[in-house]
Parts: sequence; structure tokens; C-alpha cells
Amino acid sequence: MFLDSVTQVASVPDLLRLLAVPVFAWAAYHDLRTRRVANVTWLPLFVLGAVLLAVEGWAALSAPAGSFERYAFTVRAVVSLGIVAPLGFLFWRLGGFGGADAKALIALAVLLPTYPTYYLPGAVLPLEPSSLGVFSLTVLTNTVLVGLAYPLVLGVRNLLAGHRSVLMFLGKPVDSAVVDAEYGRLLETTEGRSRAGLDLDALRMYLRWRGTDLRALLDAPEAHRDPTSVGVTSAPGDGAIEDERVATDGGAVVSDVSDAQAARAETDASSAEPFDDPWGAAAFLADIDGDAYGTTPDGLRAGIEVLVERDRVWLSPGLPFIVPMFVGLLVAFVYGDLLFAALQAVGLV
Repeated sequence: MFLDSVTQVASVPDLLRLLAVPVFAWAAYHDLRTRRVANVTWLPLFVLGAVLLAVEGWAALSAPAGSFERYAFTVRAVVSLGIVAPLGFLFWRLGGFGGADAKALIALAVLLPTYPTYYLPGAVLPLEPSSLGVFSLTVLTNTVLVGLAYPLVLGVRNLLAGHRSVLMFLGKPVDSAVVDAEYGRLLETTEGRSRAGLDLDALRMYLRWRGTDLRALLDAPEAHRDPTSVGVTSAPGDGAIEDERVATDGGAVVSDVSDAQAARAETDASSAEPFDDPWGAAAFLADIDGDAYGTTPDGLRAGIEVLVERDRVWLSPGLPFIVPMFVGLLVAFVYGDLLFAALQAVGLV
């Protein structure tokens, strides 16, 4: 009896597709908090999508040759798997996506090639399906439109807080001494504003490698600038924010530079010769396994110099792509295709 009542709302495949909602909710929460999503998160969606694709594909191909059912399923599956899924891989290769973002989009392409239908009292969801009928493409366009609203939200928040700048739609101002507790990228270099400033994950990796923290570095910049001050190094990790900072000497966070070294370096700074490797930046990148999110020695040095020179800096917190993707998914299930509805409203479709 219960199964009969449930299947009157939607087909079993369409009901199973709703499992994407809690998975994406969990992923969006973790992406927002840590900017990291475990690879295993997407495995259930890949498996479920492959099974449903096989079941519905068999049903569609069993229809008479030339029938609309067979034609529609084939076109939608080809667009979803042949266009939407490769876009995720392409954006990742170009650096526009993180690995989790690409896997999330590919999972949607496999799980949602066609529009689901849900019969509720007084309504059939989605309310505004697109004429093409590729549900994963609808989720992607919804995601882009939701993401476009993010700069406006940033701008309004900065305006209300009194932070007026040409960067107010791209980032937020943060005290230099606490940027290591933020995710994102500096919007400033020693040469001015830049969208290619230091990645803060790379900064945290560098600090852990040196066994120090940002406050100690800012308190004694000349001593830390000297590459010979780098002593025993540690594993840098992946740059994620940790609850506890690097601790030594009985649990107290301490600098890798002694007070005597710091005082001597500050006194001799004006007469010292330029260092071959300021801050030990090149040594850091040569020592670690990986590229620290594309950071170069010059980029690392420029970011640190900005933090030393300025009490407050602008940084781009970024919007984890899975967050607007989750919102776009919810909108797609309930309302449908925002872009198609907008184009329809102005008479373009």
C-alpha cells in the first residue's frame, strides 16, 4: 500500500534521484567550512546514476524505432554525458574548478540526464522544465545564475559595514594578523591589486613547514626573511585550517626564530645584503611534495611582504562551487530551469 502511494508521486528512478539532495547538502556544508570534500562522497551517486541510466536506457531503447521516447532519451543522455560531464573535467583542467567541483558536476551528469517528474497535490514539479529536457544542464545553468548573485551579496555586506572600495564586490577586508584563519586568496600584491594574490592554503602550508605561525612572522619579519633562519622543517599538510596551530616547547606556539636572532636581524636589516632566497620561499616549494596550489616563490614572497607592510588586506573568500550547485539543484527540483524561464519571459524561446 505504501509503495503504491509513493509510486503515484514519482517513478522509482525519480524518487531515487532525490538522494542527490542530502549528499549535496552534506558536501556543500563541508565545502563551505573546510573547502574540501572527500572523493568517496560522489561514489554512491556515480553507482546509482549508472544503474538508473542502464534501466531507463533499456526501457527507452525497447520502444519502437523512431519513437519520440527513444529519440528524446538518446539526445538527453548524449548531451548530459557528452557535454555536461566533459565540462566538469575541462573546467578542472583549466583551473576553474577544484577536483571536488568537477566530480560533483560529472556525478550530476550521470545521475540526472533527464527531467524527473513529481506529482504533488495541485502541482507537478519541476514547475518550469526546459524544452531540451536535460536536467543536469538545468542544474548547471541554475548554479551559474546563483553564483552570479554572490558578488552582489559581498558588495552589499561591505557597503553596510562601511568598506567602500573597488574590491568590495570581489572580497572583504581582514586584519593581516589573522588571515591564516581564513580561506581564499589575497587580492593585493606588493605591486597593487591583483586577482592572482597569494592562496591562503599555501600560506598555511609554508607556516607549518617552518614550524611557526603568522603572528610570530609578523612580529619579527626581518629575522624570518633571512633564509638561514629556517631550521628543522615539518610536513606542510594540505593547507586546511586546523583547530590547533603548530605547537612546540611543551605546547606553546613559538617562533622558529629566537628573540636574540630577531633583535639582531632587525638591527642589521638596513645594512644587510639582499638574500638569495628571502623567506626561504624557494626552499619551501622545492622541499614539499606538490606545488602548493600553483604558488611560485615570487608569489609567496609578495604575499608575505604585503602582510608585513599592511595592517589590513583585502582577500577574496571565494564561493565554494558546490554551494551554489546545491542551491541550483534544489531550485531545479522544485522550480525548474531559471535561464529557460527568463528567456521565455522576454520572448527569446
